[in-house]
Amino acid sequence: MLALVAALMILTTGCGAGADYQQVSTAEAVEMMAETTDYIILDVRTPAEYESGHIPGAINVANETIGSKDIEELPDKDQVIFVYCRSGNRSKEASAKLTKLGYTNIVEFGGINNWEGEIETE
Repeated sequence: MLALVAALMILTTGCGAGADYQQVSTAEAVEMMAETTDYIILDVRTPAEYESGHIPGAINVANETIGSKDIEELPDKDQVIFVYCRSGNRSKEASAKLTKLGYTNIVEFGGINNWEGEIETE
């Protein structure tokens, strides 16, 4: 199934305004997660937003903290990383920054506002 993700990445990389990451709908992301193993769900909202409710299993690295240094929580730059925020703006910014840092399998799927699955609170 990783081959499916890789094929989708090749076909859709570059969609959006100069993006070097894949943009998909929430429904497409859910489908990809069901067909993929060993992925990370990355919530790029603030810690307070994350604590108020996040996708189960998601890790939190706020968009504002992503800069020019490697990210300790994301050691494998080739791992599939699904990125979301509240509405989709910060997730796009974070995805672009991650690709500049050398991450190769970024899948941006917008905001938690569109998530129809379970929400976990701290």
